[in-house]
Amino acid sequence: MAEIQSRTLPHQTIEVDWVAGEEFDAHRPGGPAIRLDGAAKSGPSPFDALLAALATCAATDVVSILQKQRTPPVALRVSVEARRVDATPKRLASAVLHFSIAAPGATTEKVARAVELSVTKYCSVRSSLIADAPVTWTVELSA
Repeated sequence: MAEIQSRTLPHQTIEVDWVAGEEFDAHRPGGPAIRLDGAAKSGPSPFDALLAALATCAATDVVSILQKQRTPPVALRVSVEARRVDATPKRLASAVLHFSIAAPGATTEKVARAVELSVTKYCSVRSSLIADAPVTWTVELSA
């Protein structure tokens, strides 16, 4: 069986600037920043941000799918329950996304299908969590 090669596309550079302590500002060059805090005091922790990215990615697709079905949501909330491995690194072991959606005219079946498609097919964050994505790095030390 022939293996299908996927093309890769560049993603916008993300910069992370140390503020103080365990606080960092993450942003695209020239774009708005979000404060991440390893202690989760002045902003979400990096792991909280990962879970938020997962939920937001899935929710974005759900909104799009429901809009295409002409049943746009008027409210949507995703609550994430996660479990982490009890060893270093304390990676994500499992996550449950609880969707609460108000979409007048939508049926339970269509909303459930929109969520299923989002989570299993379209959400790039979820796919990245289960895909073989190598991580490399560079270091620049300035005086």
